[in-house]
Order: sequence, then structure tokens, then C-alpha cells
Amino acid sequence: MFSLIDEAFETVCQTVGSVTVALNVGVNYVASPEAGARLRAEAREVNSTKRTASYDIKVHDQDGVLIALCQALAYRTGKPLPFL
Repeated sequence: MFSLIDEAFETVCQTVGSVTVALNVGVNYVASPEAGARLRAEAREVNSTKRTASYDIKVHDQDGVLIALCQALAYRTGKPLPFL
């Protein structure tokens, strides 16, 4: 579950075009998914400054049941992404 959240966090952070690293990640697991469930993580930016950004990440199963909630804080280094 955390790997899925981390992937969504990484993806949304890198959209600004600079290297961004996690400062804090807090996850609340609110339900257990059924065996074989398809999970989907959605991340959205809540606030950003030149150097930091905060995100809400939610994980749902294929039926829309909320499985986990995450609040994450990222630090923007200002260094360009090496693959752009």
C-alpha cells in the first residue's frame, strides 16, 4: 500500500520539473482491501511555495471504497530533473 502511495507522491511531485524529495509522509489506513482488489491512488497538490509543497493522496479500491489517506510534504531542491 505504501509503495502505491509513494509512487503517486513521486509522480505528482515531479510535475514541476525539478528534483523534489519527501520531507514527511503520514498515512492513515482506514480499511483493509479484499484479496485481489484493484487499488488506485490519486494525488493532488494542496499548497505550494517556491521550496515546499503539500499533497493529499487517497487510495480507493475498484468499488470506490476508501482504503487509505495520506498527507505528504515535499521539498523542491531547484535542481532540474536529469531526464528532461
